[in-house]
Amino acid sequence: MDQNINMETISCADYEAHQKFEKEVIHGLKDNPKHLFSKYFYDQKGDVLFQQIMNMPEYYLTGCELEIFTDKKEEIAQAIKAFDTPFDLVELGAGDATKSSHLLEYLVDWKADFTYMPIDISGNIISVLQERLSKEIPTLDLIGLNGEYFEMLDKANSISSRRKVILFLGGNIGNMEVEEAYQFCSELRKKLNPGDILLIGFDLKKDPDIILSAYNDKAGITAAFNLNLLERINSELDARFDISKFKHYQTYDPLSGACRSYLISLEEQHVRIGNQFIDFKENEAIYMEISQKYAPEETDGMALKNGFQPVKYIADPKGWFIDAIWKVV
Repeated sequence: MDQNINMETISCADYEAHQKFEKEVIHGLKDNPKHLFSKYFYDQKGDVLFQQIMNMPEYYLTGCELEIFTDKKEEIAQAIKAFDTPFDLVELGAGDATKSSHLLEYLVDWKADFTYMPIDISGNIISVLQERLSKEIPTLDLIGLNGEYFEMLDKANSISSRRKVILFLGGNIGNMEVEEAYQFCSELRKKLNPGDILLIGFDLKKDPDIILSAYNDKAGITAAFNLNLLERINSELDARFDISKFKHYQTYDPLSGACRSYLISLEEQHVRIGNQFIDFKENEAIYMEISQKYAPEETDGMALKNGFQPVKYIADPKGWFIDAIWKVV
């Protein structure tokens, strides 16, 4: 553990998060194969780099789903039965609600009876979102929920017994291995009731060059984003990674739809992390992240296997991305 941490100024929650970060990094790098958790990409510098990634011309995902929420608000509203009965619109990992805010404005303008419940692990993000939306959509009924998805879904159910419409956007389901995605949907189903609706974003299989370019941009921003995790480990865990001795490597398998990122050790080396030492062979890989792509029929299979009935897909004009509407049965 970093002995330079001032225990008088760090909160208990921050200390526990630091301990968990250290434990998971050490465990992941001592595992075979070596791996790190992509959730740790997002420190202050990582947040900035990810914003740059989303603005890259090669990174199509954000723009595709934004087109759906900008141009097809009415179709979404009809698919989620927004004007049939009162409901709670619960967004998992709401972030800044850039995409969903278009739907929120539409629903408020057309006087749908709903409460928006954004869920995010970051209390700061929830506070900022509440402040911004209170100004932009002053008549919006909003209850922010700070915490883990499933715990906050329990809280949402305790607050209101109205039917739930769940948003899980951004292709975030693709950040899970297929087996994990199935398990996630199974657990999510347990929190919902028949008649509830899930709107879930999927990035689709397409020209492999388009996909690979989105995660292996010529400017090297995605590479910097991955390598920044080693810099974060250096800064927060008293580590000694030489960043120049690692390179980013991206793969895409068009059969499985798995787009995976790695960091490759360029030479045999021994890296200290606190009082631990990690050995790397030359060309040894650290598995960093998956971005799983799906065919539409594969998303139907996931729905049916986990207690949902596929209702429809809403796609961007290129047909590269879909928001699938599933009904709980």
